[in-house]
Amino acid sequence: MLDKLSVRITRRMVVTCGVLGGNFLAAIEATIIAAAMPTVVTQLGGLTQYSWVFAAYLLAATVTVPLWGKLSDLYGRRLFYVGAVGFFLLGSVLCGLAWSMPVLVVFRLVQGIGAGGILPLGMTILGDLYTMRERGRIQGLFSGVWGIASIAGPLVGGYLTDSLSWRWVFFVNVPFAFVAALAVGNALVSPRQSSRPRIDYLGAALLSGTVTLLLLALGQTAGGQGVAWGRLATLLGGALTLWVAFIHVERRAADPLIPFELFGDRVIGPAMLSGFLVGVAMFGAISFVPLFVQAALGGSAIDAGSALTPLLLGWVLMSIVTGRVLMKVGYRRMVFAGLSCVSFGFFQLSQIDIGASLWMIRVVLAIMGVGMGMTILTLILAVQNAVPHNQLGIATSLGHFTRSVGGAIGVATMGAIVVVSLPAGGDASPQQLTAALQQVFMFGAFVAGFAVISSFWFPKGLPQERLPAGATSPVASGTGETAHGI
Repeated sequence: MLDKLSVRITRRMVVTCGVLGGNFLAAIEATIIAAAMPTVVTQLGGLTQYSWVFAAYLLAATVTVPLWGKLSDLYGRRLFYVGAVGFFLLGSVLCGLAWSMPVLVVFRLVQGIGAGGILPLGMTILGDLYTMRERGRIQGLFSGVWGIASIAGPLVGGYLTDSLSWRWVFFVNVPFAFVAALAVGNALVSPRQSSRPRIDYLGAALLSGTVTLLLLALGQTAGGQGVAWGRLATLLGGALTLWVAFIHVERRAADPLIPFELFGDRVIGPAMLSGFLVGVAMFGAISFVPLFVQAALGGSAIDAGSALTPLLLGWVLMSIVTGRVLMKVGYRRMVFAGLSCVSFGFFQLSQIDIGASLWMIRVVLAIMGVGMGMTILTLILAVQNAVPHNQLGIATSLGHFTRSVGGAIGVATMGAIVVVSLPAGGDASPQQLTAALQQVFMFGAFVAGFAVISSFWFPKGLPQERLPAGATSPVASGTGETAHGI
């Protein structure tokens, strides 16, 4: 009996290491390419496709998140996690072999499809493997690996580009992908399905179309005076039409892609709303703080590139702490405290003017990072602890999905604020650009402030794990064979 228990624990450790490796892989790819892109454009040309190298990846990753989650609930985590890593691996190799910018954009779509599954399915697998009280610690470690990879990405990307070639920015993913796929594929056992699952193909197509049109519409706002308003209206109208059709189909589907009753849950509903709002604020900070450092403080490119390090470090450290204390504090208090830090940080950024100390911004960003670490991890755990095991994949993926969509809307809205705030025609002065960015951060403070209010919709008290009627804990004692598939 002891030997069997030891084998199960060892297999769980192998799967955990594989998932953390996949997390590192997806996280570092989000930042490593930025340092290589100027060289890529120089060698491949196609400056006009520059933004699409990033947009294609984001589009594919966002659209596919709910699909990966639902399919993993239906057919098991192992098959689709390994499949997601396989897509990412194939996309990475193809990107490294790209011979033109349009081709690179297409291959980034393939890579993004894989990325859409790696992060949410990784979080879901960890939710399968560990009990409610263990999840905080392990999800904190998951966030820590993500933060380290995000910080290391630009440095590794710059080194590989200068020392070898920009193509190695993609090829470096190959060994990590193999290790992650082998570890999870060999050690994780998916339970057999008692009945044949039914896939909501129409719902999946409608949701994919909705998100695609929405993201394309949001991309139009980056064009400033060049926005094609007719095309923007068409894209938004199409997205709204498909969304209405999606809701109609889902309410009648035997096994819907997104169970809308989840949003009525007293924990999941507030968690999704808070996640959407914090996504708006989070991606806005990441996108505009480096520009603010150069415009308001006259910092160098190195200063701008390293400006987010305090935010990421605060995020990582507080995620680890939050994972250990959440069960003693409760969702409402943790989310309230975290979002208050984020809102305070945005407000302070909106007050910083030309000539301020770079250290002042670093301190403010560290406070925001602490708030992000408290909030994001709490929202992930709140959703995972509130659903039965057979909905863990779609619930976790929906949380990731709402943050991603919120981020896309946030970046587009903040970009539009900058465009509207600057004088028409001609270059803006540092003072004008600083004033525009102050408006951006005031908007972030407003959004985060509304998110603070939403934290009061979380129930009082300490978290309680919910299970289907008559079920026992799927990971009882950390050794239950059925639950964690070990």
